[in-house]
Amino acid sequence: MQRLMIVPVFSYLLLACSGSPAPAKDTISEGKPVVYNSLKSGEKNYYANAIKPLYEKQLVKTGFNGAILVAKNGEIVFEDYRGMINFATQEPITSSSTFHVASVSKTFTAMTILRLMEQGRLELNDPVEKYLPTFPYRGITLQLLLSHRSGLPKYDQLMAGTRSYTTRRKNRRGRWVKQTVYVKDPVSVTGLSTNNDVLRFLAGTRPAPESQPNRRYSYNNTNFALLALVVEKITGQTFPQYMKDSVFTPLGMKDTYVFSMKDTGNYIPSYTPGKKPYPLEKLDCIYGDKNVYSTVRDLLAWDKALYQGEFVSIATQELAYEPLSNETRGKKNYGLGWHLYVDPPNPTIVYHNGWWHGNNAVFRRIIGDTATIIILGNKFNSNIWHAGKMSSVFTDSEVPDTDEE
Repeated sequence: MQRLMIVPVFSYLLLACSGSPAPAKDTISEGKPVVYNSLKSGEKNYYANAIKPLYEKQLVKTGFNGAILVAKNGEIVFEDYRGMINFATQEPITSSSTFHVASVSKTFTAMTILRLMEQGRLELNDPVEKYLPTFPYRGITLQLLLSHRSGLPKYDQLMAGTRSYTTRRKNRRGRWVKQTVYVKDPVSVTGLSTNNDVLRFLAGTRPAPESQPNRRYSYNNTNFALLALVVEKITGQTFPQYMKDSVFTPLGMKDTYVFSMKDTGNYIPSYTPGKKPYPLEKLDCIYGDKNVYSTVRDLLAWDKALYQGEFVSIATQELAYEPLSNETRGKKNYGLGWHLYVDPPNPTIVYHNGWWHGNNAVFRRIIGDTATIIILGNKFNSNIWHAGKMSSVFTDSEVPDTDEE
């Protein structure tokens, strides 16, 4: 099992000898919550001064429109807000401005499923059809949904009128490489769709799966749209209401909610790099895989709740951070609802990025150093995903960019 790791002593000494304050390390005991050590003013200044030029170069100079928050030991060391949340009304972005965090939403869905597991209300090896009787595929468990190993077809392609398949071809050097081919299909779904529409679509048309269950990792929004339905089945509440009552409100996330059909009248668009708004589209009311709207400060509250074991235990989090896509070579991996960057002896990076229309987001947690980088934007800017350059402030080495969703 992948364990939470402490930054090596060498890194500690390197900071101490470089003229910057040596940051106090937090206690991360296996299976126990973090005990934060307060930062001194010199430490806060050091981090702020190190982050600011990276932020200016990477984001501000590339037209950043959004919010950024960087925290160490649970304390904000850098925070900034740029641009407009609504270009039509010229409303500026503030600390209470909510952004669609896109696939960062999967972290909430995953940890909610794991919390229900801790409460004895489900088992990870339960088959999906135990909770969703019309689900037409067999041999798929809740864990395979969480880890993107279900092999299911992708609703966001099929219901939008496309499908994809992977094939092999020779490149210019004569080497065999994988290639994803996209094919247009007649659009069979119109109007705004819900999660139940996804399930009905799968049950009614039974599109071919991408692979056999647990054959390989394949990132897939269908998995988490179904997990939201599982939450609804178990709790007897709609997913947005349950998340409000049992997650957001108890954790003090006062500006966070799940967007659904009832919110369409208050829809605020995101934007292309040229500030063209995205209209509300037919897949925009499906949640679980996306549709959490939040602020950088509320996501910091989520981060703290995880570090301190307030929502799910540290032991359960360790289960979530165990790499499960080991058939793929390299340092990038996936656990249960979280991307992982595993490069011992450096601290493991636990993160999720997000994209939907003009929204893109980064929620990056350097577990061994109790450091967190949160970037949210509503005017598409691919530089938002390149948070690896900022991670070097805490890890003493630049972590490669992680631009996958």
